[in-house]
Amino acid sequence: MKSSLFVVFAFAAGGILGLLGVDIKSILGDNVSMYILYALMLQVGISIGSSDNLKRLVTEFNPKLLIIPLSTICGTLLFSALASLALSKWSVFDCMAVGSGFAYYSLSSVLITQLKEASLGVQLATELGTIALLANIFRELMSLVGAPLFRKYFGQLAPISAAGVNSMDVVLPTITRFSGSDMIPVAILHGILLDMSVPFFVSFFCNL
Repeated sequence: MKSSLFVVFAFAAGGILGLLGVDIKSILGDNVSMYILYALMLQVGISIGSSDNLKRLVTEFNPKLLIIPLSTICGTLLFSALASLALSKWSVFDCMAVGSGFAYYSLSSVLITQLKEASLGVQLATELGTIALLANIFRELMSLVGAPLFRKYFGQLAPISAAGVNSMDVVLPTITRFSGSDMIPVAILHGILLDMSVPFFVSFFCNL
């Protein structure tokens, strides 16, 4: 929750600086977004590679557990594609790129802005990146707030799927509380696999 609020604060601060006419690129250089992207990708690799949970899950791996992240991916992409029917400004692939963040708002927003700049232009690419940022922040917040309802009406796996990549960290205590401690390994594997999939799916849909 605190990390989400910090991102919202950072976003608001950036908007205010933009309104004041502060040109970040002139201060930090034209490639600042690419450097941020590289740093995020490095962080993803380090966090996944150094995770003790990953090492334990590899040794105790059950192929059936793959059904859950695959279902989350398919469901997210399906409803993201359907959202394009109501958003004429954005193509189905743009909407699927936004959904492919799976609640990883920091990485997906930067990736989308960077990858769509050539085809959409700076303004529209930034707008789509902002949509990705907000949509994925809202997904994290809704998974935290809505976990008891998801568990009650859709079963113990629903809070895991709703959390996206955050099922392995931010939302894990909430999942443990409402879905049970036996769901911890499932939630961790789910989050790790989605975390690894974000760069692939976002890049794929942005290039279509």
